[in-house]
Order: sequence, then C-alpha cells, then structure tokens
Amino acid sequence: MTAHVHRPMWCKICGVTSVIDAKEAADAGAGAIGLNFYANSPRVVSTEAALGISSALGEYAPNCERIGLFVNHSEREVRAVLKDVPLDILQFHGEESPEFCELFDVPFIKVLRMRPDVDFTLIEKQYESAWALLLDTYHPTEAGGTGETFDWRLWPKNSQTKLILAGGLTAENVASAIAQTAPFGVDVSGGVEGDVKGVKEQQLVHRFIKEAKNV
Repeated sequence: MTAHVHRPMWCKICGVTSVIDAKEAADAGAGAIGLNFYANSPRVVSTEAALGISSALGEYAPNCERIGLFVNHSEREVRAVLKDVPLDILQFHGEESPEFCELFDVPFIKVLRMRPDVDFTLIEKQYESAWALLLDTYHPTEAGGTGETFDWRLWPKNSQTKLILAGGLTAENVASAIAQTAPFGVDVSGGVEGDVKGVKEQQLVHRFIKEAKNV
C-alpha cells in the first residue's frame, strides 16, 4: 500500500506587471506568475516590460515558472513574444485549437470557461497534450479576470489531467474552494489586488498562498 504523499498546492499569481510583484510572489511561495499579453486587459504588459520581469525572476527564483497569457493571438504574435521573452509555459484563453497550442514546442495550459453545458470529457480528450487545464468563470465578453467564481459543483471529479482552479478566488474563499474541488493548483489575479488592477498587495499575496497551502 502506498502512502498518500502530500504535495503543496501549486499557486499562480496572474497579471503581474512589475519586477517587485514577481519577486514578492516568489518569496510568498508562488509556483508561477502570469504575464498578460492580451491588449484589452487592464493587466497587459508590453514585450519590453515582460522581458524585464521574466529575466529578473529567472535569476531571482528559477523555480517560479513564467507563464505567458494569450487570447486568440496569431501564431506570428506568439512567436514574436517568445523570441524576446523567456517563458516556461504558454496559457491560451481564447478559441485556440489543440493544433495551434502545440505549435510552439512549449508546455501549455488551456483555459476552459465553465458553465453547465461544457462537455469536459470531450475537451479533456481534445487537449490531452496540455500541461494542464485551467477552469475559469464563464463570462460572455470577458476572457477571464472577472473576479467572479463559477459553480464549483461543475468541477470534474475523476479527471486524470492536472486541473487548475481560477475565477474569483481570494484569501477568504481559497481554502473552501480547494476543499471542494481538490485541484492541482489555484490561480489568482484580482483577489490579491487593492484598488489598482495589475498592482499586487504583498500582504494579500502572502495570505492567499498561505491559505491555499494550509488546506
């Protein structure tokens, strides 16, 4: 009989826009940060800014993964970012096909926006080459970052894929969210910010990660 090995919860701080926030996330125990290349996001970073953050974090905390977020970007646009910015994982938020996600020879996360009619089993099969699937709140016009949770009862129970929970998570609700869904990891953006989108609050980042890892 094998003993159940306790693995600390993987935590991603998304929408990081400064070197300071990236280093803080790593210090707090984050397994990854997200750099957002979606032009319509309040947390978008330029290629130059992303290069600065990614390079600094790579030296400071090599084990903290640098994840680039894309929403229906063209292959050319993704390649242009990859040429300049060191990224460990790509995260696709739009209508990208499995074939598109696989084009770059970089591990990728595919985001699924959860609602009752989502055929998870079918999507999981389609994107079986994904490093992980990220389950976020469905919104008709926003591609994530809504600050709203989805119905956690929709969480797939017997998936063999690494699943990451996102959508409206905060230090207050992350423990109960993990208890209900038992994900591989959790992803937070707005839940660790104050009034300014894209600026993380140190104290909230530390609290969030502590709550997530204590479950």
